[in-house]
Amino acid sequence: MGWFWADPTPITSAAACARPTSKPPHGAGDGSPPPSCPMRKRTVNVLNPASACKRPATAPSTSAPTSSCPVPHGKHVATTDHATPADITPAPEPQSTLSKLNPLNYMFQSISQAPAPEQTVALPTTRDESSIPKGTGDGNWEYPSPQQMYNALLRKGYTDTDVTAVESMVSIHNFLNEGAWAEIVEWERRFGKGLKRGWEVSKRGEENASLALRRVEAEEGLPEQPSLLRFQGRPQEMTPKAAMIQVASWLYPSMFETEPPFDRHDWYVARNVNGKAKEVRYVIDYYSGPPEHTGEPVFFLDVRPAMTPTGAVERLMRWGGDVWWKASGGEVRVAEKTKET
Repeated sequence: MGWFWADPTPITSAAACARPTSKPPHGAGDGSPPPSCPMRKRTVNVLNPASACKRPATAPSTSAPTSSCPVPHGKHVATTDHATPADITPAPEPQSTLSKLNPLNYMFQSISQAPAPEQTVALPTTRDESSIPKGTGDGNWEYPSPQQMYNALLRKGYTDTDVTAVESMVSIHNFLNEGAWAEIVEWERRFGKGLKRGWEVSKRGEENASLALRRVEAEEGLPEQPSLLRFQGRPQEMTPKAAMIQVASWLYPSMFETEPPFDRHDWYVARNVNGKAKEVRYVIDYYSGPPEHTGEPVFFLDVRPAMTPTGAVERLMRWGGDVWWKASGGEVRVAEKTKET
């Protein structure tokens, strides 16, 4: 989804979660994405490794060291009888693909706003500002314009894209990223000030978490707003959790049957810890669900910290607190206490 984001000029510096068992639906748009939309492309199936697409290797630099001969051997060089090595200018080496990418989002440094060749429908060139703060501190990230989206699709080989559907695709793209950021902000509110605070919020289950969080924030104050340092789309790499869900759906289709995620993102978030920015990686799986009766598409986001030591403890606290609260009869105790009062 965010793999379409690009800045007109390269950015050279940067400052420096969803529930395990349920994924909140995020539906948007007025119709299912067209077949050519990348959201229709599924993540690589881990049960069928042969279906994985191989990534082209980046060609190593072939530039000669400083002490080497200035004449590029092996290449045709036009010379005259009176030419000297100093008069011969070697042909410039082509830029590698990696050098053309923005390190903050692994996308091309700029995407044209000009209409594509043979484009029959004019597309807007305005870009909407997101609610996601940049890690550099200079405003929020911007979403691509429909024209940039279309040019990016063509650049990536989606030449059969329906130009009339691009504006809807941009709306869905923006909506999903806003939903993902909202989940990350909620996770940071809970665990941004430490594991102890996170457990105080999580130990009474998810149904009581919102109330507990408001109570804790009233006593300790709000954590500092997180910001997004950079992100990376990894649609061909299935997360371990998504892979386990696919295995479970194969073994127990009646309980776990679901399609593989159509996209996967890694977002690197700046968390303020005692006045210092700590980088926290979040993993996002994007799933599509059955459309609404009105035809609107439905999407599910599974947002959670990556399986680092701290991220694993946070995920265990959130999931374990909810399971223990229900298994120990916490809901029943609260209901009985409510009746008594």
